[in-house]
Amino acid sequence: MTRPVSQQTVLVTGAAHGLGAAVARFFHERGARVLLLDRDAEALRARTAEWGERAMAYPVDLADAAATSEALERIGRDKHNIDTLIHNAAILEPEPFETLSFERWRATLNVGLQAAFLLTKAVWPSMKAGGGTVIYVSSRSGIEGFADESAYCAAKHGLEGLMKCLAIEGAGSGIRVHTVTPGMYMRTPMSERNYPPELKTKWVDPIALAPAFLALATHPDGGMSGQRLSAWDLAQASKDS
Repeated sequence: MTRPVSQQTVLVTGAAHGLGAAVARFFHERGARVLLLDRDAEALRARTAEWGERAMAYPVDLADAAATSEALERIGRDKHNIDTLIHNAAILEPEPFETLSFERWRATLNVGLQAAFLLTKAVWPSMKAGGGTVIYVSSRSGIEGFADESAYCAAKHGLEGLMKCLAIEGAGSGIRVHTVTPGMYMRTPMSERNYPPELKTKWVDPIALAPAFLALATHPDGGMSGQRLSAWDLAQASKDS
């Protein structure tokens, strides 16, 4: 059973800036309780101070498994039952494979894939009891390879495989699992660092993609579970409907 957004608790990672912040704001403005995870504690606290009591900050470095588990334990102690999990946090720092350090490789995989495992593992039991939605933010790097992106591509490819398996395992319990690719160049701190000038002329504000996440979190059936979806296409369809 899918709950109305005003009755949902939504956990968003990478929520201090960019797409994560835009999605969290969009859900909050429509009545959801939002749990914000990011390593930028100051930015998280500024957002919760601005948004009020239905927004809660959980500062954490998702590259650290122990810290991630401890944050999830705090969320459990605060008695939050997660209806929608949106794992958006990622590291993209392009570097040739021959100079890529193990530390950089591990941090990228830990934030992108290890955190997805830990977060989903934590919310899975309650979702099995009452249904829910898991959304992993992917990209073209989840199905293609790019020079100087070996760690990032590995993390995103891993998310795609994890999504497909969990969609099958969760189907009987009303759990819907998706990967979402932006489908449009968007202006975020990551794209500020990595986009060439010609792409920066085409980017959109990430709030334009936020309706896609709401559509998936409130969709009445699981027909789209197990699919990789374009946030831009979903957002445009939501606007037109």
